[in-house]
Amino acid sequence: MARGQQTNRALVPGAERALDALKYEVARDLGVSPPPDGYWGDIPSRQNGAVGGHMVRRMIQIAEQSLAGAAGGMVGPGGQFRGGAASPAGAAGGGTVQRRP
Repeated sequence: MARGQQTNRALVPGAERALDALKYEVARDLGVSPPPDGYWGDIPSRQNGAVGGHMVRRMIQIAEQSLAGAAGGMVGPGGQFRGGAASPAGAAGGGTVQRRP
């Protein structure tokens, strides 16, 4: 195992419970029976990969919805970010961020 992969921890302290709940919810949605003992090693890697992939999709969806709600009037037509103090381009306000089609 590579040195950088010896631990698998959440970047935000306290997020482990939410991530675990999301994993079980996604597994149920996909028809994968979550292991009763919590050990996922006996589940085929294809199914575990599907659970992980759908978790990522769901987290991206949640983040996008959160950003859309937080940005409020800061997102203009075409998904362009309208500057301001929280501009992703920095405090200098050098440009806009556009979403890919």
